[in-house]
Amino acid sequence: TKDRLATIEAIRIVETAIRDPFDHWLADNPQEASKLLEWVIARADERVRRRQEKEVSRKSAVRKLRLPGKLADCTQNAAAGAELFIVEGDSAGGSAKQARDRASQAVLPLRGKILNVASAGNDKLAGNQQISDLIQALGCGTRSKYRDEDLRYDRVIIMTDADVDGAHIASLLITFFYQEMPALVRGGHLYLAVPPLYSIRQGGKVAYARDDAHKDELLRTEFTGRGKVELGRFKGLGEMMAVQLKETTMDPRKRTLLRIDVIDAEAATKDAVDALMGTKPEARFRFIQERAEFAETEVLDI
Repeated sequence: TKDRLATIEAIRIVETAIRDPFDHWLADNPQEASKLLEWVIARADERVRRRQEKEVSRKSAVRKLRLPGKLADCTQNAAAGAELFIVEGDSAGGSAKQARDRASQAVLPLRGKILNVASAGNDKLAGNQQISDLIQALGCGTRSKYRDEDLRYDRVIIMTDADVDGAHIASLLITFFYQEMPALVRGGHLYLAVPPLYSIRQGGKVAYARDDAHKDELLRTEFTGRGKVELGRFKGLGEMMAVQLKETTMDPRKRTLLRIDVIDAEAATKDAVDALMGTKPEARFRFIQERAEFAETEVLDI
């Protein structure tokens, strides 16, 4: 019966019977038609993703682990205590490689624009070199193929510039981990580094501020004595000396890390990610409209 239904004759009969009524139903029910289209696209994307996962698994079984050339790996083999710093660009990567503890800290520079996986199709995702390098470096697979025991690092640390551009890059990377490796996030492996935006000097005294509010607080409480106060603003991680980057952002004894977690309201989190990072600009516009009154005008990047 299945073979008969797959013949050209059967296809013609079925198409003649349902094509026009189905077209009319789609035209009369645009919301249901849109949901049906989204469902079909999602199923097609899932089939493509599964084929790609099988191909990756097959290749992994017949060859040794190939780490990306840009990765400056740590020397220890055990994942416990090992850290991977993800930075943007070769300049920041160079400073981070000099500042790291080679025994336990690895650095992976990513070049170019980070892909927004929430709005990209599977073809773009599979063909993106940065995403491929990141997945290879972590070694744990994605989605249904994720294996926590194969994760090569205990902490995965996103380290971007302390400005708006850096925050944008960090949000794109967090979106990647949320969508492709949610178990890594829930397992407490994903962190944000907190590099300084300002350096403050007065005589032999030096302090670092993470943002404008912190800078104002330090000036008000710590630099009240006589003498000229020198204020410097870092344009990016690449402009920091390696010793400064180590002291403020990478040294476990002195740094601050923010752990990324998923709140209990799973559906609300997914809706927020879809609205802010998805393909529908009207959802972002509505999100901004609903929350515009809570924005602090002094911190907006206008």
